[in-house]
Amino acid sequence: MNCTNFYAAFKNPVEPQQRSVLTEVSWEELNEPGAYVERGTGAVYRVPKAAIIPGGSPVIHKESTGASRLVQIGKNPFVTTLEARLRCAQRNIDPNF
Repeated sequence: MNCTNFYAAFKNPVEPQQRSVLTEVSWEELNEPGAYVERGTGAVYRVPKAAIIPGGSPVIHKESTGASRLVQIGKNPFVTTLEARLRCAQRNIDPNF
């Protein structure tokens, strides 16, 4: 191996990673099933498809004096706790679950 090829291999030793932007919504904007983490508390909410059917009985009910922002950490509401905590850590969200 000549020097040119050797150094070229180390020019970019780490490939850039594509990080997806996570959806952040309020409770009123929530319209997609998935696993969500509340930014303020770090609580996880698992929202199944049945919870967001228009005209259906609400499965989730939360009352609060403050505004909540929810970050969707996965499309699967039943993502494992370990995976959910990892996704929070990757985005600097302190999980409380």
